Amino acid sequence: MAAGAAQQEMINQMVAGAVEAMEASVDAELAKLDKMDEDDLEAIRERRIKQMQKAQEKKQEYKNLGHGKYDTITNEKEFFEISKKSDRVVCLFYIDTSFRCKIVDKHMTQLCEKHYEARFIRLNAEKAPFLTERLKIKVMPTILMTKDSVVCDRIVGFDELGNSDNFPTSLLEWRIAQSKVINYSGDLSRPPVEEVKDKKMVKIQRNLRQEEYSSDSELDD
Repeated sequence: MAAGAAQQEMINQMVAGAVEAMEASVDAELAKLDKMDEDDLEAIRERRIKQMQKAQEKKQEYKNLGHGKYDTITNEKEFFEISKKSDRVVCLFYIDTSFRCKIVDKHMTQLCEKHYEARFIRLNAEKAPFLTERLKIKVMPTILMTKDSVVCDRIVGFDELGNSDNFPTSLLEWRIAQSKVINYSGDLSRPPVEEVKDKKMVKIQRNLRQEEYSSDSELDD
């Protein structure tokens, strides 16, 4: 009984210490703000405006390269050209007869508008036999991610998406973000699986296939 009371007292002291530290940090920030004069605040505003202007210019640059849209490309040459112009690319390899490819289309259409930092495209695998063979793409759909003209990751089928046709767009977004080709503000260590029925199927898969394909990863036309 005495041991339990002592343990509780220790916990109370730790909590109180944490609260005091937080209050001290807040007080320090408030004191810092109080010491700022009009010139300091103006400098902060100017920096923020410059950051916003730079972000807008970057977005326009991406837009000029075709970012913000989900385009169908018709041949391998286009794929190589896009990979050289855009440093981050997300490409769906599809075939017209695959229903699951159409499911991916729906999600990619939403993600391309949200993530201007990457170029989202789709390529009919049957019209790109050389590239499909070179990258050993055998399952449709396959989503390929490239950074600086190098294949960095791929999503094969729906195994990593809960193995369900009804996965949410947020789950595909999280999985693509594992490759660092899109910016992600959430927790990369925990998939957003609230809407997925079979949560056990959702996992980060750094599988052997990626290592096997590493020698083919450089994209040179």
